[in-house]
Amino acid sequence: MKIKPFAVEEWMNEYEDGARFNIAETCVDSVSLDELFELTGQDKTAFWDEFSARRLTYGAIFGAPPFKKGICKLYKTLSSEHVVTTHGAAGANHHVFYSLLEPGDRVVSIMPTYQQLYSIPESFGADVQLLHLRQENDYLPDLDELRRLMTPDTKMICINNPNNPTGALMSTELLQQVVEIARGVGAYVLCDEVYRHLTQTDQWCDSIADLYEKGISVSSMSKVFSLAGLRLGWIATRDMAVVKACLSHRDYDLISCGMFDEAVAVVALNHSDKLLERNRTIVRGNLAILDAWVKSEPRLTYTKPQAGTTALVYYDYDVPSYEFCKRMYHETGAFVTPGDCFEQPRSVRIGYASDTQVLKDGLAAFSAFLRTLE
Repeated sequence: MKIKPFAVEEWMNEYEDGARFNIAETCVDSVSLDELFELTGQDKTAFWDEFSARRLTYGAIFGAPPFKKGICKLYKTLSSEHVVTTHGAAGANHHVFYSLLEPGDRVVSIMPTYQQLYSIPESFGADVQLLHLRQENDYLPDLDELRRLMTPDTKMICINNPNNPTGALMSTELLQQVVEIARGVGAYVLCDEVYRHLTQTDQWCDSIADLYEKGISVSSMSKVFSLAGLRLGWIATRDMAVVKACLSHRDYDLISCGMFDEAVAVVALNHSDKLLERNRTIVRGNLAILDAWVKSEPRLTYTKPQAGTTALVYYDYDVPSYEFCKRMYHETGAFVTPGDCFEQPRSVRIGYASDTQVLKDGLAAFSAFLRTLE
């Protein structure tokens, strides 16, 4: 099976470790175990004593019940039977495609988004049609264009809400309209929701799994809960045929998630309100810093994100984005992601959910680099 190189991941793999100012990272500023226990107030000694006594078997094959119960708190209509645990959201996305798609299936996916949502179906031989998100429409799907791309036998629509890299947020009303289009032909809607809950206001952000009987939500502990090192994700859907298909295929490549990972995730999910309060404070404060900085640079433009941790910033210089980012990295240590990783030329993706001082220093280095281009 041939698949296109995963542009954004290859970029991160090559340059992230040596970055001086990493403002490409998309997770909210990661926490240590010490910080997690301090933040949640859970007894760390009791946790270690209990876990240290466990035999390190495969654990709960279908996912530790307390972990799945914690996941269900993030939805309105789901119970544990609707959740399939995976190795990260990346594993969840791959698993959905692997379980449900066949060569020739029509799949409509948005662009720009995380490359998995179109390159994996394409690699399976699906008929992938791209719905391009446009800045003049605030990077929200054009429903008339979506309808034109649909056929009576369309198998799946792939969306990402909040969107990576733009930070666009689809409202409940817009999601419901997408659902009606999908329902008209019996198509699944897969929504990558790894940034869900990281909003700039306090309103509830609805999940596709709550809105549609064939909606499939994918998420993880990485972005929202600052625990990417756990490598834990999930598929959530009320469609039990999808659950059955995913569990059947899961036997071939996963068996179970890690006992320790799940135990730590339970601590976080049992106190999800505290982690969400911390992380919303970070993304809201840091976005204000980013917004003021973009406005201060006359040759930069963007559409201000509504949610998530990333922004797509365009620059008015005749320099390809890979060259732009490499030069800035080597000259200043500021690390961002080329827009061409998302097929968006003359732009960069900035992750603004890092430590606030790192963001400030990274943006200052970015400005210093821009001065060299004048």
